[in-house]
Amino acid sequence: MGGNSRKTTGLDAIWQDTEWAIGQCLIMGWDGTEVTPQIRSLIEDHHLGSIILTAKNLKSAQQTARLVRELQTIAQQAGHPHPLLIALDQENGGVNSLFDEDYVCQFPSAMGVAATGQPDIAYEITKATATEISACGVNLMLGPVLDVLNNARYQPLGVRATGDDPQEVSQYCLAALKGIRDAGMASCGKHFPSYGNLDFLGSNLDVPIITQTLEELSLSALVPFRNAIASGKLDAMFVGGCGISNPSMNVGHACLSDQVVDDLLRNELGFNGVAISECLEMEALSHELGVQNGVVMAMEAGCDLLLLCRAYDIQLEAIKGLKLGVENGIITKNRLLTSVKRVLKIKSTCTSWSKALQPPGTSLLSQLHPSHLALSRKVYDGSITVIRDKEKLLPLSSTMHPSEELLLLTPLVKPLPASSLKKSLVDSRVDRREDAVTAHDHWLHSSRKNGPNMSGEGVFREFGKGLARSRNGKLLHTSYTANGVRPVHENLINRASCIIIVTADANRNLYQAGFTKHVGMICSMLRSRGQKKQIIVVAVSSPYDFAMDKSIGTYICTFDFTETAMHALVRALMGEFTPTGSLPGTLRKSKKTLKARQHWLVEEYDRERDSSGLDDLLRAVHRASNPDLSFLETTRASTFGLLSSSVGEAHFVVRNSSTHALYGFVATYYTSGTGAIGALFVDPSKRNVSIGRSLLRRAIKGLKQQKGINKIQVGMCFPGVFLGVPNDVAVSPLKEWFGNSGFDIQSPRRVINMMIPDLAGWAPPEGLLQSIQRANISFDLIHGLDNAENVLSHVRTNSNPEVLELYKASLAETKACGIVRAKDPSGNLLGTIIICRQNGPLLAHIPPLISGSHDVGVGGILAPIILPGPMSILALQGLALMGVRQNKSHKASKTVLSWAIDETYEPLLAMGFEILQAFEEISNSPDNVGFRPPL
Repeated sequence: MGGNSRKTTGLDAIWQDTEWAIGQCLIMGWDGTEVTPQIRSLIEDHHLGSIILTAKNLKSAQQTARLVRELQTIAQQAGHPHPLLIALDQENGGVNSLFDEDYVCQFPSAMGVAATGQPDIAYEITKATATEISACGVNLMLGPVLDVLNNARYQPLGVRATGDDPQEVSQYCLAALKGIRDAGMASCGKHFPSYGNLDFLGSNLDVPIITQTLEELSLSALVPFRNAIASGKLDAMFVGGCGISNPSMNVGHACLSDQVVDDLLRNELGFNGVAISECLEMEALSHELGVQNGVVMAMEAGCDLLLLCRAYDIQLEAIKGLKLGVENGIITKNRLLTSVKRVLKIKSTCTSWSKALQPPGTSLLSQLHPSHLALSRKVYDGSITVIRDKEKLLPLSSTMHPSEELLLLTPLVKPLPASSLKKSLVDSRVDRREDAVTAHDHWLHSSRKNGPNMSGEGVFREFGKGLARSRNGKLLHTSYTANGVRPVHENLINRASCIIIVTADANRNLYQAGFTKHVGMICSMLRSRGQKKQIIVVAVSSPYDFAMDKSIGTYICTFDFTETAMHALVRALMGEFTPTGSLPGTLRKSKKTLKARQHWLVEEYDRERDSSGLDDLLRAVHRASNPDLSFLETTRASTFGLLSSSVGEAHFVVRNSSTHALYGFVATYYTSGTGAIGALFVDPSKRNVSIGRSLLRRAIKGLKQQKGINKIQVGMCFPGVFLGVPNDVAVSPLKEWFGNSGFDIQSPRRVINMMIPDLAGWAPPEGLLQSIQRANISFDLIHGLDNAENVLSHVRTNSNPEVLELYKASLAETKACGIVRAKDPSGNLLGTIIICRQNGPLLAHIPPLISGSHDVGVGGILAPIILPGPMSILALQGLALMGVRQNKSHKASKTVLSWAIDETYEPLLAMGFEILQAFEEISNSPDNVGFRPPL
């Protein structure tokens, strides 16, 4: 019976037990730094499969690792087939659950990272953070934040989001997702469908609502979610508890609505991972529906993991509710097992018993700490942003004499959960108050409070002391509140030559804006009397406080007020480094000086003269690129020179004739009626001055001059540098830029590079070989051009001219490459694929197949061309399997498959291939491509 159920469901028999299945669909937490009888009972008696940890559970890295090990041991001894999922919020900035200044590093908020202008930084710090908490036994990171701040000034999400530009949010979040994946952890994007434009109405029990239409959401808020899903790197999605009210949808709680979870998230956006509900203990939901109804509705809507944060009695009620839902037939067994499968899939990717029971803890963290600390300092220094300094007041070391008095005015704010001040308050039992709000994202339900969260003046005390030490002069420091400017403030303002006013979300805490304006008026009056009264405003959270207020002459933003951020601020104020951060999103764009279009001299590429300069340009572009474009590390000037008699090529450069430096390069190719732009690079320090435009204009002109060209495309498989426009954002500025030149961006073809990162640990899916054998599909391997006419005819009929040239080149390399053919029982060709030995000559033109490490051998599989039909998927998977086996026999440690098109990548994902890079190939006829003259 157990064996039959296994065949039917693909699951072990234990999951046929409803109580075990329900336990896998719940994620719960508790208060306390030790295992309580209640959480033990949930794991042992109710088979709870996932735990959420918060700051209230964690005292240090060592204690966290010990606590997680104990939880996992309880689960193993209770007969759990798989380890627990252990989830944690560790977003950086002001939202960290784990604080340990000896072992765990602090990094900037998402918006602070975006202020650096470097997506690769998002990858580095997210990987560092994920590695640290993974060392403590955590395996599910609740991040990244995918929300777009559509109404950035008034949203409580603030600096937790990257910004208000959906393309920029996508770019940084995709880099973060890769960092989480490369650290061996599972990721959870949030907060679907968006917390970036909420309306707050009524009492604290009322749920904030989204009023945008689905069309409006699709154009902005949903873009990062869509891109994260398309990347294949997102494991889970946190579905919010907000309401939605628009003409086509009236939803009380997003996580309880099948319109949101099943229809929008799964069917429209194509998400197949785990959907996690908002905390179902939140007051608005429990008062309106009750927890039992809530959990049933969440499961019915399509959520897989139901979150209940802390209250044991409510957690038991939720378990009872799910049992009743199954008994009453509201939740079917199949529905329950679908969620179990999704949860178990995540567990298989991010944990195992050996890993769960032996987290490396502080032994690993102590090794990582020096490099992570250096990274933290570098990124914080890079995030500090001087938005305006009209009067050149910075640095203070140049504009203030040590004998002059400096006044620091700071608001009363609540200490951050992960901070040394908060830790000292907890340790000394000063801060006994419990947060009454149970929602996982508690800000969502307390955001309308305009007053400060007052818990003392200590938050900025160390900042003041550090500033005083650094300037070696007199510093006056006091706080301000909603009571406004008091006599003590006026007296101190009279004494000081320079006043620094700190604000923290002044758009929501309006008293801060009023206080700042009032102090500004006092100083203006005193300046009119001849007194020196300089004002510097520092926003330690949202940059939107005074971003557009030009009356604030010197305005700085730090994006959070952690101790590390404040240390960086002191160094910036005193001139130890020059801040280079910039405003995020549309603020960054509006800040840029509009430059007149320039026409750069474009010359033909001279291999002897320009190859060294092109290598330098490629290195500069690689350093500034998204981690997904890591193949640029192995791209060289020689990559672009095919030197083929059947493929024409013409490359162009913009260069400095005095220094011989290349500012830009474009590669073009033409064969059999198709012209292609294979690559276009511009020096990162020379962008936005029309170099790319000048190169593209010349490239298009050159291709149009070739006889017989009936199509011009962006993207090329041979050489395989860019298979199309990089698809790190769905409607990227780059794609739009090509669209403005006449390329059809409405109907692109998706082309993908994929990989199996660990061939030694890979095995074909169960039953694949038997299915191929039952279909009587046969395979053979051929080398050389002598026996290849049917292969070339097949490729010529079913693919592009440049793919045909790739096949010809592969057949000519008899020692390094071969073609695998798939045939039906009658001997008819079903499909073909190219296989390459590691470091073969052909691979010099396909950088993703070149390993940057001597220790990693890469085997190549190229360009599967499959005949449409009932056997196409099996033929494709069989060809890929033959390719992997050949790679293994050649001692490769990983396989890279280049140029998989739309209809082939899903079956390859099912085999265990991962998406390495995604591109969109765009094209149009020569008549439609070209720059329009200005009107």
